[in-house]
Amino acid sequence: MIRLLQLSFLFLVTLHSFAQNTPREFFSYQPGDDFKLIGYDSLYKYYNHIAKTSDNVIIEEIGKSELGKPLLLITISSEENLKDLSKYKRIAKEQAIAKISDDKSQTNALEGKAIVWIDAGLHATERATSQMIPQLLYDLATNDSEEFQNIRSNVITLIMPVMNPDGLEIVEKWYKANLGTPYETTSPPWLYHYYAGHDNNRDWFMNNLSETKAVNNILYNEWYPQIVLNHHQTSPSWARIFVPPFADPVNPNIHPAIVTGTNIVGMSMANRLAIKGMPGVVSNYRFSMWWNGGMRTVPYFHNMIGILTETAHATPTPRMYNEGSVPKYIGGQFPSDGSSIFYSNPWKGGESKFSGAVSYMYEASMALLNLAADRKQSYLRNIYEIGRDVLDQQKPYAYILPKNQKDYGEVLSLAEILKNGGIEIEILDKSTSVAGNKVEEGSVVIYSNQSFYPYIKDLLSKQEYPIQKKYPGGPVKPPYDLAGWTLPYQMDVEVIVVDNETELESSPVTDALKKGITSSGKGSYFQFSAEHNDSYKLINRLTNEGIEVFFDKKSKGYIAEISSRGLEKMGQELVINGEFIKSRPEEDIHLITTKKVGIYKSWVANMDEGWTRFVLDQYEFDWDTLHDDNISQSDLSIYDAIILPSQSSNRILNGYTEGTMPPEFCGGLGIEGTLKLQKYVQNGGTLISFDKASNFVIDQFGLPLKSTTKGVESSKFFIPGSLISAEVNMKNLLTIGMSEEVSVSFSRSNAFDIIKKSNKGEGGLEYTVDKAPAPAVNKLVSYSNENILKSGYATNPKKYIGGKIAMASIADGKGQYIVFGFRPQFRGQSHATYKLIFNSIFFSNLTSSEMAE
Repeated sequence: MIRLLQLSFLFLVTLHSFAQNTPREFFSYQPGDDFKLIGYDSLYKYYNHIAKTSDNVIIEEIGKSELGKPLLLITISSEENLKDLSKYKRIAKEQAIAKISDDKSQTNALEGKAIVWIDAGLHATERATSQMIPQLLYDLATNDSEEFQNIRSNVITLIMPVMNPDGLEIVEKWYKANLGTPYETTSPPWLYHYYAGHDNNRDWFMNNLSETKAVNNILYNEWYPQIVLNHHQTSPSWARIFVPPFADPVNPNIHPAIVTGTNIVGMSMANRLAIKGMPGVVSNYRFSMWWNGGMRTVPYFHNMIGILTETAHATPTPRMYNEGSVPKYIGGQFPSDGSSIFYSNPWKGGESKFSGAVSYMYEASMALLNLAADRKQSYLRNIYEIGRDVLDQQKPYAYILPKNQKDYGEVLSLAEILKNGGIEIEILDKSTSVAGNKVEEGSVVIYSNQSFYPYIKDLLSKQEYPIQKKYPGGPVKPPYDLAGWTLPYQMDVEVIVVDNETELESSPVTDALKKGITSSGKGSYFQFSAEHNDSYKLINRLTNEGIEVFFDKKSKGYIAEISSRGLEKMGQELVINGEFIKSRPEEDIHLITTKKVGIYKSWVANMDEGWTRFVLDQYEFDWDTLHDDNISQSDLSIYDAIILPSQSSNRILNGYTEGTMPPEFCGGLGIEGTLKLQKYVQNGGTLISFDKASNFVIDQFGLPLKSTTKGVESSKFFIPGSLISAEVNMKNLLTIGMSEEVSVSFSRSNAFDIIKKSNKGEGGLEYTVDKAPAPAVNKLVSYSNENILKSGYATNPKKYIGGKIAMASIADGKGQYIVFGFRPQFRGQSHATYKLIFNSIFFSNLTSSEMAE
């Protein structure tokens, strides 16, 4: 009897302990409740609490965010499965790589578990995604119904509860600070990712960001899930959630079984929501399967199903939709009466709540997990069979990135991108000749006989965006995000395609690629090329250590007095080839001093500003953020250069309109700040503007340039996000180290003509007067006149940008304006044009005549 009482007491204590683990008990309210937003620190505590009290949960830290917060991965399955994770990882990898026998694959499919990835919180202002995970995790860990037991038995669920913890903290603090004010539903005036903001979902092949690197390592080098679910917000107005099928077009490098598999998952989600009485599900809207580089799109090229949900209502503040105000079409596309197969169960309006968004995402996740549990054997077999099909396809034998090209560092950077994405990389052990090309030892070899070959082909090849009309005779359907992204073009790397089997002596790369500074010769001065991007990082390190660095006009390179030992210590991870010489020239040299850069930061959060900081951080420049008041009230003479990242003229000049944000965040540069910038230039400063910000500079400071693309209708001229050929004026220090032809990232960007006085009069006849002198505009980069489009899509490029100015410098007083028509640091991808930024900074104290060769 005493024993029974003791057991009963223990049982009650255990039940009470589990009750404390429910989200409602832990947070004192249900995640998704009105006016409540749980921050990262509280979520972090809850997830660790669950892991400690459940044998069905393992929690691990897979990396750090850009600001140092832990990135958590939670693995949920049955206790038995969790004890044998190494086995299931091996099976998942073997099925994905697809180089085992069919019999072995069949056995793996029987013994293995479906691997499903679910994430939330990538875009921090899509607030409901991170609030959904606590209940999903709790139910997966503790619910003993047949449904959940089936999932735990057959699925290993990988949950990344917050992909962007830094952003969630920013958004949580902003919401709570403005709760109960007119600004309650606004978003912060800062990027919600330290560098990328919304573009943190544009980094998934480039691997620039800490979060991207950590996740991609799990997806493509450790777990190889068959299905990846990426939750987002929001859906088109009046719809409740978007699920696949996606809109056209489909990238031809994606296996057709991935397209159909994605459709099946999306329809399974729609079906569950319909059965649960949850209307407003829309498909075939806007989001496509063309673009590579997103969290859910990169999996396609790894033979994985990638799912995106976009759910309505991204704020904890409720709102009403007047039931009599339903639009005729949802998203301007689907009849709201339910007559479209892609919007067959319309939402009629009423109160919209945060909890509704949480519920829709929860049920969509459960639909996927049930499907994976019921068909785990099929999913394990499918990824294998798709992989085998890829291996059996006719394709080139290999791709070679030769060592003997201008910037070997970029060769290795491109190899690292592929390697981080699960691609097998080899290094050539012996120099050889391939297709008439001499290829040196140390070149990178990528053999095509890999199941992830679609990823190799897509990143290394030209994109040709398929032209589709919104309706017959109508405008071209624009791509979702980019149309072209070919990495060798963006990074100025030569690629040799080896069509036929060729004997190559190469070794696999299993660890980090070998880097370091190589040198020849003897002497106390190290001479190195301006062609290496890493050279600019080395220059900053040298000057920060007080070591003089000179630019030598004759060799078009840099010279610094340093020992080989000091150089080795300073540049272990840099890739630079140079030569030690006994003395430096005394003439035609220019001393490179430590540079201080100001980066303009509007209170209207601007991703281009974030990427500018990212690139300058990567190359170790010293920079300050300059807000509107900093520019109007500070001494700007301490800055060698000030950069205006791409942003509309109105946002720079006026910022947020009064009354739309808290007063301290309203307004822009205004007249005072604008005049201060002009005075800064006239007193000797360099003002650098990117893309749309160049319109501001041209208009406000009266530069003799006019945009040839501004205001042109998209039906006449349209380049949505493509790579464009440009020609570089090699007779100027601002273009030192560049190639004569370069690909630039053009995303609804700019081109310029010089404004010249016209002598035409009435009837078009010219007056017989002397021609006015041409304005002093130094053309540095011009868009090509022929073969303009390198990758992507373009409407009428020759008419509007062919031969036009892409980059120019204009003197004003003692200083200069350097205007770009494009973004030379675009998303941290356009490595080929970085040097144009760096040179603009390093040579900022020279006059136009001193820069000309």
